[in-house]
Amino acid sequence: MTRLTAAPAKIAVVGYGSIGRTVVERLLLGAVPDARLVAIVDQDPITNPPVPQVDLDEAVAASDVIVECAGQSVVVDHGEAILEAGRDLLISSAGALTDPDFAQRLRKTGPGRVLCTTGAIGGLDLLAAASDAAAFDTVTVRTTKKPAALVQPWMDAERAAEITGATLPMLVFEGDATQAARLFPRSLNVAAAVSFAVQDAHLVRVELVADPGADLTRHVISARGPMGRYEFQIENLPSADNPRTSGIVPFAVLRSLSTLLGRPGLIG
Repeated sequence: MTRLTAAPAKIAVVGYGSIGRTVVERLLLGAVPDARLVAIVDQDPITNPPVPQVDLDEAVAASDVIVECAGQSVVVDHGEAILEAGRDLLISSAGALTDPDFAQRLRKTGPGRVLCTTGAIGGLDLLAAASDAAAFDTVTVRTTKKPAALVQPWMDAERAAEITGATLPMLVFEGDATQAARLFPRSLNVAAAVSFAVQDAHLVRVELVADPGADLTRHVISARGPMGRYEFQIENLPSADNPRTSGIVPFAVLRSLSTLLGRPGLIG
């Protein structure tokens, strides 16, 4: 597919951590031909940024597309304003949309479009199609990571030490996708993405396991319903810079950006 206009889309990347840095580097190398990086937004000063580092308002004014690589708060606090300004928004922090009221508001806001990247997993189109036909009976996401990647700021010292000191696989959390995305915002965007596909965040049961032997981040998605039974297992290398996220995520963001630029219609 081709864009309606010949000029490359102007892209601003929000967040210059492990995901955003790779997205920036690849955009500068021409990974998305119809895209031109014009700005970076980050809460910390960047030494010798490759394009201007600006605040979010300046980025919105200068760009056609905002690529969020910074966390759920950017989406929750600024998503509607970005869309109202006529800018498209590509979201990597899917957990921001587990609040159904907020997600509904975002869908209705425009004229900008919104797309949520698939991130670290696949198989969502199949789950969405089956869900459209008939609601699932059960959906489970079991995610396994290194213990240190699962320690959260809200945990007390005793709980954090229990997790980091685990010598065998240990169940750290069990609950629905909404709770999971709220308590583990950088670890369970996968659960949020699955919940969107099956259209019910409360149906999706999440199990989060700390395993000292987990060199790969593992996601096992199981779903049963009137249309059939489905099970996917994905094992990703963690990011070298941030073990809470998978190394594949920035490349999923870039592919989603290509999709966004190639489809002039509304994106759900």
